[in-house]
Amino acid sequence: MLLSALMPISEILAALVAERDRLNRAIDALQGPVRRRGRPPKNPSLAADMVAPRSTNHKRGMSAAARKAASQRMKAYWAKRRKASAKN
Repeated sequence: MLLSALMPISEILAALVAERDRLNRAIDALQGPVRRRGRPPKNPSLAADMVAPRSTNHKRGMSAAARKAASQRMKAYWAKRRKASAKN
């Protein structure tokens, strides 16, 4: 692929896109199939069609009510532990 100053920009762009596509296919062939995480599907023929979703690094947060409930549970847990250790 020789790009000269006399080639129109559209031809240069088309050549670069074609080269990028060839490289992407070569990389995909070298990496092999994407492994799926988790429990395998019941129908093994569907497993080949499925691709693992990309993570979005989305963190699930706790609501204020859930935090308060967890706090109360842990306070009760540690109070029970302190009470049990004080008896011994």
